[in-house]
Amino acid sequence: MTGRRRWSTEEILDTAAELLRTSDAEAFSVRKLAAVLGTDSSSLYRHFRNKTELLRAVADRILLAAMDGYRPEGDWKQRVTALALCLREAFGEQPQLAAVWGRYASGGTGSRLVMEELLQALRSSGLPDEEVPVRYHRIAILLAALLASEAGIGTITPKEYEQGMEQFRVAVLGADPERFPALAHFARDVRPLGADRRTAFEEILAAHLAHIEAQIP
Repeated sequence: MTGRRRWSTEEILDTAAELLRTSDAEAFSVRKLAAVLGTDSSSLYRHFRNKTELLRAVADRILLAAMDGYRPEGDWKQRVTALALCLREAFGEQPQLAAVWGRYASGGTGSRLVMEELLQALRSSGLPDEEVPVRYHRIAILLAALLASEAGIGTITPKEYEQGMEQFRVAVLGADPERFPALAHFARDVRPLGADRRTAFEEILAAHLAHIEAQIP
């Protein structure tokens, strides 16, 4: 009698990442993953104690891949910006996992590499040591929010996007000027959330870094 195949941790993570390309963290389950692998949930729990631990491991692989191609150059602001764009590109290929990282974070090697680089960059800025962890925390929250926001846009289908654009045009261009005077005034210049995402990402990050720079003695 042939026993069931034993899957390696990397094979499990590969399959989980594929599932997460087409479903979000809420819809994902260890049972569904086990079914795809042709095994039972108990065999997967030998590798991961629960769903959250598994999701964190999948997200951490994205961070590892991002850091593998990252090389710190320039001053502290350039380093933070380059790291942020590196993460943006990595999660852009698997947008569902950006939401996973923002929600569950990660305690793996990839996460520690990101933390190390952010802390080193901020420490080189001239901030007092007691300010560095606080500023790191704010940047981490900002990046997680921006990446998760992009994930929401990046996972919609072309049909859903067109439907959303049509609703946007109706809501904005058709706004009643008596009830929504400002919206009616700026209607032809207001852009949908999906427009100029990269520019908005860089501008928001740059503004935050400028705020930090202003606090440096």
